[in-house]
Amino acid sequence: MPAKRRVTIAQIAQEARVSVPTVSKVINGRPEVAPETRQRVERLLQKHGYQRRTGLGDRPVGLLDLVFAEIESPWAMELVRGVETVAREAGASVVISVLHTHAGPGRDWLERIAARRTDGVIIVGSRLSTRQRGQLIARSIPFVVVDPEGEPAPAVASVGATNWHGGLEATRHLLELGHRRIGVIGGPPDMLCSRARIDGYRAALETAGIPVDPELIRYGDFLVNSGHDQGHELLSLPEPPTAIFAGCDMQAFGVFEAARQRGLRVPEDLSVIGFDDLPLSQWAWPPLTTIRQPLQEMAALAARMVLAMGRGEEVEARRIELATELVVRESTAPPRTGDQ
Repeated sequence: MPAKRRVTIAQIAQEARVSVPTVSKVINGRPEVAPETRQRVERLLQKHGYQRRTGLGDRPVGLLDLVFAEIESPWAMELVRGVETVAREAGASVVISVLHTHAGPGRDWLERIAARRTDGVIIVGSRLSTRQRGQLIARSIPFVVVDPEGEPAPAVASVGATNWHGGLEATRHLLELGHRRIGVIGGPPDMLCSRARIDGYRAALETAGIPVDPELIRYGDFLVNSGHDQGHELLSLPEPPTAIFAGCDMQAFGVFEAARQRGLRVPEDLSVIGFDDLPLSQWAWPPLTTIRQPLQEMAALAARMVLAMGRGEEVEARRIELATELVVRESTAPPRTGDQ
């Protein structure tokens, strides 16, 4: 079977009824192209699976783009540290962008990175559309998604953590201490990592023969306030939980404050476990029991993958999940006698 011929800029230009320089401007993110023309050219680039030819002019430029959907939480700094370590080893700099949306990179952002050139893009906690993937591929910009919001397409390289196993292990730890009424506060219900952690929680309860009570399952936004507010809601129930699994450390700190405001002591009256193992966790009072998510390692691996892809190397595994680990500190303990 003959190999499929690679489409050229000239062929794209002819089909789009524009000049070759116009197509080149679209590929390179130049601004001086009418929006309608740009959309028509981009549709054809995606339709034909165009990829920019690489050559001497495409040598590494010493620049990595790190793109966040949001950056309010300290976990973002752990990811920055991971990428920065690899960039420093490679003699590259890091450009950080914040989208303030989980919808994925917008047109302006894509045009900016195409215009300045980059050795690769690490996209954190976002969702890429088919069109956006096509735009990155057409420009021959390697990219990896870290902690994807939704299920990534099979061809998209991604790095995450064993969130389901982490949720299972957190809940199992509380069960082994003797807790039977365990609340959980996840992140947004449409986020892959949040769903996986709560699924692990459900699996642990079901394996222990304990019915899952929907009243004990709450959702937040992975920030302190939602841990505080949802913690109050759980502790206001007629039969409140004796333990709460917070979907991240920041939410766990919010639960700490909700408990304090209600005159409850952690862990004497309420056990709390988090997820992430941020540096702050060991300095909280009491020090937080949590599930360690290897954030720096995840980001570093994504950066190495992007750089390897930029060198034309094949990435063997397109979807990688790094192991989580239970870290026991002082915020969990057996329930008081009679509270089980």
